[in-house]
Amino acid sequence: MSDSISEHLNACISALTARSKPLASGQVSLVGAGPGDPELLTLRAVKRIVEADVVLYDNLVGPDILSLVLPGVECHYVGKKAAQHALPQDDVNQWLVQLAQAGKRVVRLKGGDPFVFGRGGEEMDALLAAGITVEVVPGITAAVGCAAYAGIPLTHRDWAQSVTFATGHLKQGLNELDWAGLSRPTQTVVFYMGMTAAGGIAEALMTHGRAAETPVAVIYHGTRPDQKVIIATLETLAKQISAEAIKPPALLIVGEVVRLYRPS
Repeated sequence: MSDSISEHLNACISALTARSKPLASGQVSLVGAGPGDPELLTLRAVKRIVEADVVLYDNLVGPDILSLVLPGVECHYVGKKAAQHALPQDDVNQWLVQLAQAGKRVVRLKGGDPFVFGRGGEEMDALLAAGITVEVVPGITAAVGCAAYAGIPLTHRDWAQSVTFATGHLKQGLNELDWAGLSRPTQTVVFYMGMTAAGGIAEALMTHGRAAETPVAVIYHGTRPDQKVIIATLETLAKQISAEAIKPPALLIVGEVVRLYRPS
């Protein structure tokens, strides 16, 4: 980070500090780190990161954002990848409680927004049950950030009158989803954590009435310097993901708005 940016950031943090209470000892802040680009962090998020005694961070929090953590601060990875969890969620919840009870100023740093497929609600419940004060700092969720950086509007008066966020990773499998609702043609559907099940997602949407030629955008590492966008249809989605060897983390955007995508 350049000196001029650091100076400006410090000035913004100082101005924010004058208006808001600092993170207190024994308090946990669930902080949304946004989709990847550190310039998409909110000022409140940056302020909480630099105030922390302990930071527990997820898989999607990149090194540029972690560089804001001050030297000497405890920083622990508790992220989750497909079938690879650094810690079970219950253990993460308990660790947050223990750190707060020890009087630490704790930041739970999450990719995107803590309350959008981020398990922030589960962590908040555990903390409140233990009598811990919890603050939530919203972040730009991946669907919004990745779509914007790819130039794909999630809603459009001509193409999509609603947008739905869905997860492709469920405890009981894809049958848990409301496929009839997700298959309505005048909406955009964004699938988080859907890469492994992309073929099944496309098949289910087509089975429930979504046209095979419906366009799909696959956005890998959205908002980051190595962002990659692949355009497919429901019919060709699985084959193109395989051909391009796209791996998670990536987002699927399904709907007619994808036709507005123009490569940069």
